[in-house]
Amino acid sequence: MAPRLVQFVEAPYPEEAERARLEASIRLRLTLDAQGAVTTVDILEGAGHGFDEAARDAALRFRFDPAVRDGVPVPSRIAYLYEFRLPAAPEPAAAPRTEVALASSPQELRPTPTSPGTGPEEGASTGSATEGPRPTLSSASADGEVAPSAVATTSQGPVDAHLDAIDVTVEGESVVNRRRGSAEAVRVIETETVRREAADMGLVLSRTEGVGVRRAGGLGSRSRFSLAGLSNDQIRFFIDGVPLELAGYGPDFANVPVNLAQRMEVFQGVVPVRFGADALGGAVQIVTTENLRASALSASYELGSFETHRVTASAQRYTEATGLLLRGSAFFDSSPNDYAVDVTVEDDLGRVLPARLPRFHDAFRAGGGGLEVGYADRPWARRFILRAFASASTQEIQHDATMTSAYGEVDSANVSGGATLRFEQTYGERLVVDAVGGYVYRRSRLTDLGRCAYDWFGRCVVELPQPGELEDRAIDRRVGQHTGFARINLGWSLARDQGLRLALAPTWVGREGEDRALIGASVVDPLTGKRSIFNLVTGVEYEFDALDERLENIAFAKNYLQLARAERLLPDNTFTPANRDSVRFGVGDSLRYRVNGWLMAKAAYEWATRLPRPDELFGDGILIDTNLDLKPEASHNLNLEVALDAGQTRLGGFRGSVMGFTRLADQLILLVGREGYFTYKNVYAARSLGVMGAAGWTSPGQFLSLDGNVTWQDFRNTSSEGTFGTFDGQRIPNQPSLLANGSARVQLTGLATSRDELSLTWHARYTHAFFRGWEKLGASGSKQELPSQLIHSLALTYVTRPASATLSWTVDVQNLTDADAFDFYGVQRPGRSVFAKVVAEL
Repeated sequence: MAPRLVQFVEAPYPEEAERARLEASIRLRLTLDAQGAVTTVDILEGAGHGFDEAARDAALRFRFDPAVRDGVPVPSRIAYLYEFRLPAAPEPAAAPRTEVALASSPQELRPTPTSPGTGPEEGASTGSATEGPRPTLSSASADGEVAPSAVATTSQGPVDAHLDAIDVTVEGESVVNRRRGSAEAVRVIETETVRREAADMGLVLSRTEGVGVRRAGGLGSRSRFSLAGLSNDQIRFFIDGVPLELAGYGPDFANVPVNLAQRMEVFQGVVPVRFGADALGGAVQIVTTENLRASALSASYELGSFETHRVTASAQRYTEATGLLLRGSAFFDSSPNDYAVDVTVEDDLGRVLPARLPRFHDAFRAGGGGLEVGYADRPWARRFILRAFASASTQEIQHDATMTSAYGEVDSANVSGGATLRFEQTYGERLVVDAVGGYVYRRSRLTDLGRCAYDWFGRCVVELPQPGELEDRAIDRRVGQHTGFARINLGWSLARDQGLRLALAPTWVGREGEDRALIGASVVDPLTGKRSIFNLVTGVEYEFDALDERLENIAFAKNYLQLARAERLLPDNTFTPANRDSVRFGVGDSLRYRVNGWLMAKAAYEWATRLPRPDELFGDGILIDTNLDLKPEASHNLNLEVALDAGQTRLGGFRGSVMGFTRLADQLILLVGREGYFTYKNVYAARSLGVMGAAGWTSPGQFLSLDGNVTWQDFRNTSSEGTFGTFDGQRIPNQPSLLANGSARVQLTGLATSRDELSLTWHARYTHAFFRGWEKLGASGSKQELPSQLIHSLALTYVTRPASATLSWTVDVQNLTDADAFDFYGVQRPGRSVFAKVVAEL
């Protein structure tokens, strides 16, 4: 059923236009949320003289009964014609109300007036309405928008306006609700609110059930992402369908600016074939934009504790007549990360004492940008876009993996650049082609040439006999990586309720490197050995809908091919080939059954394989060492879920879900720390069992929102032989078994103007205590255990919408109680910190 206007707001006639006896017709596009509130008003055809601002101001205060599909309220978009007239009659006609009923078939969709026969034909000067043209129902467009086909007119005197009619075409659900309601095991995180907070990508994702995000320090530090127990590269990240490492934002997901993202999609354990991915435990898709036809400009600036500065900017220009699209984005981050940490130091008498001291060598700086040019919505292509990008970052390294030794002159850097070309088109309404390909070059650097050993005061306490703090030698590494890739997705509509998809994803990676310190010392450098990888992931997927779309099933199969070529340095300083070819196969199925309009059940399974990444095999040239003996890992992943979304009721909006999961992994690859370095190793076999649940409530009028989630997971080694056979049945180290999140949001509107809002948002995160090492290793009093942690944050945000802009100001206090916060391997995170952020959107 289409949206129905229930509260009309009169727009004052602009004084300038009234004096000049001017009239106007303002064509608007209204974006409605699932509660029927108008969230965005776009002026499609304006007239100036104050008409545009008056119409937009009034429309933002309209209230609708939301559009309904399959009994569920859904967001929608309508076009709306707001007419300013100076009629001869002193009083306008009364406003009848028209609603559109959703019939059982598209051909039966007709507007049905609630008060038939109340006036003459539409468009008459008296402003009364009749049935109007017949709208039609069609499938949703690729970007989830509703086509602007509704028309409503108003007729008003000098100061009055009244609604005449609404004719609406609703083209299905938004892409967000389609994702949530599909058979895919996915969580969707919208960023409209969090973009105004001082939260990075890692913090936003960590508030999702099943997700754990831990950092090795402050801004820019290495991040560890876990999903239902599996972590690191077992979870693949994508930006608009392109792997994160090939998208120009650097290698770490947490450093992708939140303000450049429209939403995130978290796939739990079962990954659709369209990503062309060999993920083991799931995937995260970051969507930056979908509405290519809009012209927009946005910017944000964040200033906070520890001299933190974060800037983002993006702009998009679309020309309707030619379809030409220009889009650009840029970001810059900087912080010395000089927050206080608890360490042990020696006094003048050599006694070891506890102290709280600022970090002195942990500065981070990063920046980058991208430029896109192409065409959208042309007869020959829905999308044809060339994107070029570049980014660079520098990171000082403060300490070793377990935060026991301080460093004062160890530095790292990354530079990357490349280009992608994307093409999308539909042929004959049955065949869809979506292809993207490109090239990326990344160069990393690690220098350790200092001749001092430092203490936590930042003092040089001992002069070293040779340069180097990480090892007993100097390090001056340069590692370059060339990557060529493609993602080709073909989709066929076999029938109204059946579809077939084919995905091909070839990737080639070549490595080159050198350690100038070794070369200068006339020592054979292992980085000079030849190294390359070719991966080809192929997938086929069949989707079937039944029972009037209440039942949806997606079955798929995947093939994985990896050709790894490398040279290993032998003790006699000669190189020998260390090549390995791998061919694997996988299958999966996702099932969704919609019990009614607000309750559905899902089941999903995948036998998944993940091929070792280049950094896992060859190291990253910085803190990850080489392991050419890594094998692919595999896992049986199973999810069972029940979810409800009752929409808006007289008691508010209710939502919730419960999911149980199992991960049975073989040849599991984990990151193991030693001294100042990390190495990826096979753990042979592991098992993760768990359950996660989430619940939320939004009050009538959306004044108060409450949300919470909890995840319990039991992640254990199941290898009875091999390197970790001694620890058979024990929990995997550095993995908390219990995670929980809670949030509350209070929002007031119409304070200083009719289009402003003030909100106060509280977040809390609980992490249960866990061991840094194997749980049965060592005596009970000597085990290295990280205590339970409860971290709070509080954000106050004010939003105003003058003219066609949206401005917001936020003060965000993180770690409100200044609690001790520790991440994996016991690395201490920042204490209480305060940030201020301003966001402008035009």
